[in-house]
Formats: sequence, structure tokens, C-alpha cells
Amino acid sequence: MNRFENSFNVQGEARLRYGDGDFEILTPGTFVRCAVSGQPIPLDELRYWSIPLQEPYATPEASLKRYRETASGAGAD
Repeated sequence: MNRFENSFNVQGEARLRYGDGDFEILTPGTFVRCAVSGQPIPLDELRYWSIPLQEPYATPEASLKRYRETASGAGAD
């Protein structure tokens, strides 16, 4: 099953493993929730995630916000 197929017609939240440039569907669903805003993100619109934190983001701004929150050391701003 590729990431855009929903051959089981499963509705609800998916569980994913985020990789470098792609993700693997662990539990089928139609969306994931942004780790920053809680906003649902349809899988076909998912573009931003963190591999180390294994969490998705709805926007590049949300991704940057989480990066700044979790970056260690000075100069994260």
C-alpha cells in the first residue's frame, strides 16, 4: 500500500513512522494531527515532519516553532 492509498476505506487518524522524504503507514487512516496546533492534516497534504521527534506539522511555521522549542544551545532563534 502506498501512502496515498486507503484500500481498506479506513477513516480516522493514522499512525505513521516518519523517514527521510517519506513516511510509512503503521495504522491506516485518513489524517494525522499537527504536533503543534492539533489541526488535522490529510495524508495527501502532509509535507512537514520531524524524523528525530517523529511528529507531523501542518505548516512550515509550525515546524520552525517546534524546532526552536526543542533546539539545544544558543542561537536557536
